[in-house]
Amino acid sequence: MDQWILTAITFAPTIGAFFILLIGGDREVADKNARNAALWTTLVTLVLSIWMLMNFDGSTAEFQFVVKYDWLGDNISYHMGVDGISVLFVMLTTFLMPLCILASWDAIRVRVKEYMIAFLVLETLMIGVFCALDLVLFYLFFEGGLIPMFLIIGVWGGARRIYASYKFFLYTLLGSVLMLIAMITMYVQAGTTDITVLLQHPFAADMQTWLWLAFFASFAVKMPMWPVHTWLPDAHVEAPTAGSVILAGVLLKMGGYGFLRFSLPMFPVASDMFAPFVFALSVIAVVYTSLVALMQEDIKKLIAYSSVAHMGFVTLGIFAANLQGVQGGIFQMLSHGVISGALFLCVGVIYDRMHTREIAAYGGVVHRMPIYAAIFMLFTLGNVGLPGTSGFVGEISTLVGAFQANSWAAFIATTGIILSAGYALWLYRRVIFGELTKDTLRALDDVNSREIITFAPLVVATLYMGFYPSSVFDLTDASVQNLLDQYTAAVEAFQSAQLEETGPGVGEN
Repeated sequence: MDQWILTAITFAPTIGAFFILLIGGDREVADKNARNAALWTTLVTLVLSIWMLMNFDGSTAEFQFVVKYDWLGDNISYHMGVDGISVLFVMLTTFLMPLCILASWDAIRVRVKEYMIAFLVLETLMIGVFCALDLVLFYLFFEGGLIPMFLIIGVWGGARRIYASYKFFLYTLLGSVLMLIAMITMYVQAGTTDITVLLQHPFAADMQTWLWLAFFASFAVKMPMWPVHTWLPDAHVEAPTAGSVILAGVLLKMGGYGFLRFSLPMFPVASDMFAPFVFALSVIAVVYTSLVALMQEDIKKLIAYSSVAHMGFVTLGIFAANLQGVQGGIFQMLSHGVISGALFLCVGVIYDRMHTREIAAYGGVVHRMPIYAAIFMLFTLGNVGLPGTSGFVGEISTLVGAFQANSWAAFIATTGIILSAGYALWLYRRVIFGELTKDTLRALDDVNSREIITFAPLVVATLYMGFYPSSVFDLTDASVQNLLDQYTAAVEAFQSAQLEETGPGVGEN
């Protein structure tokens, strides 16, 4: 069972999608059966991933549940496995998917079968990214995820869905083409596509620079980092609610995961050299996109810009290249996946009732929807980074790590926390508080039982991670420490070699 658990988790959604494809009969009955089949499939996948997490050994940095078979010739294999860095991203994906299906239950009424199939295929591809231990396999999963997301935005999105879906597709594809060239170069140099072998392969310092830039082009767009972030607000605004949840909750995390799996361990010298460049982009992202969020009139677009700002904290922590920074970056990604996903679900609840996302259309919602107001407040405060929520742990950890690496970058990024309080609380006040003056809001009903069931796991996760962060840190500690040990050793060896080349001349002076 241990050997095949990852394959089962990865491909169970695809099997569910195949069964939905076979569903026939009356359209209403077929739609109902498709919803039920998708929900049960995602729940089974979630149970399998919980079993995997319970049997995961957090005390070792080794890859676990490994399965490897020859696939395309001798050098390219079907190679899957997880370590402390990737196992929690698999868990995040399987955790959010049933909630997305529930959120789509009544919201999606056109091409329901195709919608559920697209989501299940997307789940397989997302899980595959975090489990793949072969470059070719990783690239197929990484790029494959573009297709179902492109369809989800383009078919079931808003009025400008075609523009948004093409922008999303072209931005991310362009960056990934450079990554493909880099992967081919790595194969030519190392003679293998096995990621576990490449992690130990010493690439020449000058080659590391070009490889790092090629991978950065792909992962920076995926995060997204400033200034290649402009596709994200458009994609979020036009995507259906569940599409926004997965986009913010999982797809953005692939960029950060890529930095941790490829950039830092495989190109340590280049990562150290480009760290100030990444710090600069991260600080601009945190401050600039927070200011832009303050000016938004669309709720979804405001939350989308806040996502870019929060991903700025992640890159700041990762490239600080110390234990607090990297641990904090991972925690921030997990926390953001839960909180931002929940915020988009909150937007979906009032959008389903009012069919507008304009902030000006609301006001005084608390008078009609007190339970909704309480749920929205929790996730808003989590997004701000209130102590006791997961958002606080992620932000404070990344800032502590960043301060050790670059105090100025950490200081400027800290202003982002003040700005996030500004735009998040301003949004909450305008939508929830005030007098109920608009007649269109008087008929609003509070959250129903299905919506409460959808929000409940997210509330628990936000508070659990906030009060008990060691549950995450204990799982990631060994893998992060191993990554940093190898990173530090490689950087110090390179610096020593540089000193040896220049040392005699300096000594004679």
